[in-house]
Amino acid sequence: MVAGHTILFYDGVCGLCSRLVAFLLHRDRNDRFRFASLQSGFAREKLAAFGKDPNDLDTVYVLTPDGRLLDRSRAILFAAATLGGAWRLASVLRLFPTFLLNAGYRLVARTRYRLFGRYDACRLPSPQEKAKFIEV
Repeated sequence: MVAGHTILFYDGVCGLCSRLVAFLLHRDRNDRFRFASLQSGFAREKLAAFGKDPNDLDTVYVLTPDGRLLDRSRAILFAAATLGGAWRLASVLRLFPTFLLNAGYRLVARTRYRLFGRYDACRLPSPQEKAKFIEV
């Protein structure tokens, strides 16, 4: 189910994270993404193998098809590049040091619930999207 796919681990109750998932779902024309909330058992298992804490809800992770785990800004940039097309232009931001990119990421992460809302439960995928979600 996940072999060969990019897996995005996201905070399932975050409004901004849910919008990111919807954004990627809408533009994933080559079926490259799968999604798992940080609150899922799958995320706990996979992230523990990398020594990461799924309770750190201020972080988005991407597990690449070749087995690398990226977090924060590097995860977002990888996801944009994976979409292809004009979204690959975001790759130019890779020229900036990670600490600078993550400073911007952390600023958004600290205010995301206030700006984009927080849900009581993880987003449920539509029947058409269900195959793209792991252990919802």
